[in-house]
Amino acid sequence: MVVRSIREEAVLLLRQGVRNTEVARRLDVPRGTIGWWKQQDRIKRGQELPGRHRSTCTHCYGDDLNRPAYAHLLGLYLGDGHILLPNEYRRTMTLQITCDDKWPGVMDSVEQTMHLVFPRNSACRVRRTGCHDIKLYSNHLICHFPQHGPGRKHERTIALESWQQEIVDAHPWEFLRGLIHSDGSRITNWTTKTVKGVTRRYEYPRYFFTNTSTDIIGLFTATLDAVGIQWKASIPRPTGQVNISVARKDSVARMDAHIGPKY
Repeated sequence: MVVRSIREEAVLLLRQGVRNTEVARRLDVPRGTIGWWKQQDRIKRGQELPGRHRSTCTHCYGDDLNRPAYAHLLGLYLGDGHILLPNEYRRTMTLQITCDDKWPGVMDSVEQTMHLVFPRNSACRVRRTGCHDIKLYSNHLICHFPQHGPGRKHERTIALESWQQEIVDAHPWEFLRGLIHSDGSRITNWTTKTVKGVTRRYEYPRYFFTNTSTDIIGLFTATLDAVGIQWKASIPRPTGQVNISVARKDSVARMDAHIGPKY
C-alpha cells in the first residue's frame, strides 16, 4: 500500500481536476497552501514559469504602489488586522483582517482595497461566527507592513517607517477611514430638553476610536491633528483601552464628508 503525504495527495487531486477549494476542504489545508502546491507542481512539469505570477512588491521589484489604497489598508491593518507567518501547512504569509457581519459594505471595501494594493493576489473570505476573516496571501506582506512582530500590537512598539509616514501625510483621510472602519464607530447620542412646556428630542452624532496600543492611539490622534479635527481622550480603562471621541459639530461634519459611518 502506497502511503502519500498530504501534499502528494493534494497534488494528485489537483491533477485530476479537483478545484483548489475542494482539495483544501477535503484535506483540511489552507486554500493558499493548495494554490502554492499547485503552482509548484506546474512549474516542476514545465507548465508555468517561475515568477510568472509573483506577488506585487514596490520594495523588492519596484512595482507601482497605489498610495491612497495603501494608506487605507495600513489603517485597517493597525486597527484590526494581523499577519500569519508560514508554517507546515501555510507556505505563504497571510494578511488577515476580521470584519463584523453587520457591516457588509466595509467587508467589500476591505477586499477591494487589498486588490488595489496587491493586484496580482486574490483575497478570500473565511466565515466565522458573526464575522468573516478577509485574507490575502503574499510573501511580501512584511515588506509592506514592517510593524509585524511577535506578540500583540499593544505589547510592542508600533512606529511608521519614513516612507509610510509620507503616504499617511499625503492621504490622511484614507488612513483615518481604515482605522475608524476597523476599530472605530459613528454613533448618535440623544437627549431631551423641555422648553416652554414642550419636550424636544435632540440628537448629536460622534465618532469613537478605541485601541489598547498607545502608539496606535498616537498615530490616530496625530493624523486627526493634521487634518484639523478636534478630539478628546478618555481615561484608560483597566484593560488599557483608550477611547478617542470626536464630538464637535464641525469636526463630525468633516469626518462625515471624508469617512462616514460603517455600512
